[in-house]
Amino acid sequence: MTSDRPDILLIDQLPDSVIQRLSSAFTLHRYENLEALRPIAEKIRAVTTGGGPGVPPDIMAALPNLEVISVNGVGTDQIDLNEARRRKIGVATTTGLLSDDVADMAIGLMLAVKRQIVTNDRFVRSGEWAKQPVRLSHTIGGQKVGIAGFGHIGQAIAQRAAAFNTEIAYFNSRPRTESSFRFEPDLENLATWCDILILAVSGGPRSANMVNAPILEALGPHGVLINISRGSVVDEDALISALREGTIAGAGLDVFQNEPNINDAFFTLENTVLQAHQASATQETRSAMGNLVVENLLAHFAGRPLLTPVI
Repeated sequence: MTSDRPDILLIDQLPDSVIQRLSSAFTLHRYENLEALRPIAEKIRAVTTGGGPGVPPDIMAALPNLEVISVNGVGTDQIDLNEARRRKIGVATTTGLLSDDVADMAIGLMLAVKRQIVTNDRFVRSGEWAKQPVRLSHTIGGQKVGIAGFGHIGQAIAQRAAAFNTEIAYFNSRPRTESSFRFEPDLENLATWCDILILAVSGGPRSANMVNAPILEALGPHGVLINISRGSVVDEDALISALREGTIAGAGLDVFQNEPNINDAFFTLENTVLQAHQASATQETRSAMGNLVVENLLAHFAGRPLLTPVI
């Protein structure tokens, strides 16, 4: 006989208002470690998590009665979807809610790097403006923007970039016939062509380190890399070398490998703008995402289909 209040495991943080909604319908357990999980593991019927932490294999294996995973984000690269299918575990994300904010961050980083907004902020605050000439930055209009990954986020980036009178092409696993922008099936060719390469691809093994030394060399000494996708997409050793040696001109990065404990070499690079994985981190979007996490769980336990299923 099942409980009227299903037991839910929380792996990642959620806004307080969302926690209150969950608490009103479910019995919540915050994940600490596997040892603490074991006494309650058989009771857990659902997991809420973020795209970053996902559900590690050892946690999934420890939950024999897991029915559904509701992800606060769009990434599923840290969830074994094949195992979820095998066990008939439903997986839902908050797809469609964060595309605009993430696309805004991509454009913000592009502007910050090309127009040297952060550098100039430091220049003014340090009192150097009265002592030496201001360095010139670079125009956005007329630049060639390459977008790697052309799902909802990539297309939202393209719409915004087009407003700056840029030329746009994209790399994707397949052409988007509904789009008027040019499809480029080879990432290195796209990097060679473009002035600004924006990464909006999904994480996971297929895209791991896809931006490596040859791609950065193809982007060239006037090129800029923007990453709002996953840190795993970029070979960070190659990127740090490219930024130090002038192989590329600069980078705007919202995501990193091993975040938040990122490679401290980034702190010494003046040709970078760094963000703490903040692309979807607006109050409005995070609230909407959290509420969709709850709605997916409520739908499942009411016997209805998930609202935004992956599986």
